[in-house]
Amino acid sequence: MTAMPPPVLLDPDDLLLMPDGERYELIDGIPKEREMGMKSSRVAGLLLTAINNHIFPTNLGRAYPAQAGYRCFPGRPRTVRYPDVSFISIIRMPNDPDPDGFCVVAPDLAVEVVSPNDTFEEVETKIGEYRAAGVPLVWTVSPIARTVMIRRLDRTCTELGETGTLSGEDVIPGFEVKVADLFI
Repeated sequence: MTAMPPPVLLDPDDLLLMPDGERYELIDGIPKEREMGMKSSRVAGLLLTAINNHIFPTNLGRAYPAQAGYRCFPGRPRTVRYPDVSFISIIRMPNDPDPDGFCVVAPDLAVEVVSPNDTFEEVETKIGEYRAAGVPLVWTVSPIARTVMIRRLDRTCTELGETGTLSGEDVIPGFEVKVADLFI
């Protein structure tokens, strides 16, 4: 029996050079294709729009769509994740221009919208990685269950159904959106 050769490990810069690199996350040097369904994309877009509408007038920070990659995971230089929506406070990037490549600053908010091909384990792994990177607030949005799971760095969790109101808490002060409005 012939042994399989070890996989070729990529660096984040390799991902940037690939013509379709934004379609992949990098997990310890191994590319994993990102697959987002239409419903998940729409929910992420609605949430990004709501956040942008809130933060622009007061310049609270910057919100990013699913194409914004983060290389901010301690001890894992070959890992790049793309939250479906993310936010970085202006306090943490006051005069810095957006990076041309991946952001090395962990977001203040990371949002994962569960897609049809996501497994529970994959989503939980991403949440653990965001926590390890120091992300204070992670929202997991389920279009099928029509819920949002709020996870904080202190490991407290809150689940909201359609009748709930999602709050930016102290990460995006004053931000609120009705959960039902994410699923219109």
